[in-house]
Amino acid sequence: MSRPPRLTDRKRESILKAALQEFLAQGFDGTSMDRIAASAEVSKRTVYNHFPSKDELFEAILRKLWECATAQVAIPYAPRKPLREQLSELLWQKMRLMQDSGFMDLARVALSEGMRRPDRARELIARLDEGEREEAITAWIRAASADGKLKPLDADFAEHQLHALVKGAAFWPQLTMGAPALTQKQQAQVVEGAVEMFLRCYAKKL
Repeated sequence: MSRPPRLTDRKRESILKAALQEFLAQGFDGTSMDRIAASAEVSKRTVYNHFPSKDELFEAILRKLWECATAQVAIPYAPRKPLREQLSELLWQKMRLMQDSGFMDLARVALSEGMRRPDRARELIARLDEGEREEAITAWIRAASADGKLKPLDADFAEHQLHALVKGAAFWPQLTMGAPALTQKQQAQVVEGAVEMFLRCYAKKL
């Protein structure tokens, strides 16, 4: 039986949520630790006990975004299962994540600060990237290729192509231009289209 979150954990989450909303509304420079403390309904000292600086608080938000993006349920490559079915499952995981309002808020904060300070974003992402596991879709592509089901390819590049097909319709327009979230029918069109294009390009005809 799981234990309820400790008071310190709840306060930390409250601070992160408050910081996220302040960064969204005011930007990094326009947000102060005083405002975050007031929004989280905790003392300024409590904020600093959890996050010694605004930079470290921003880094914690970026880590949360990273963890959301990589917290997929493991779907290992299955040699006896159709490629189309497996790849659809993987892309639907991505699609569900990109329709989550909390994830999109995190992405907006990361993007706005990344555009204002690319050096900060590159440094933080490089630090977070150290030691992270391989992205699930890339691992799946490598396994399918090793099994002889795909034509020779660069797995990392092929994974970027897949992401571009999905994010081009279900992430970037919503993140940067305020486009509405996709309907279920539109989501299905994007996923099915991406799978079809990938398999037409890379699947071997056995």
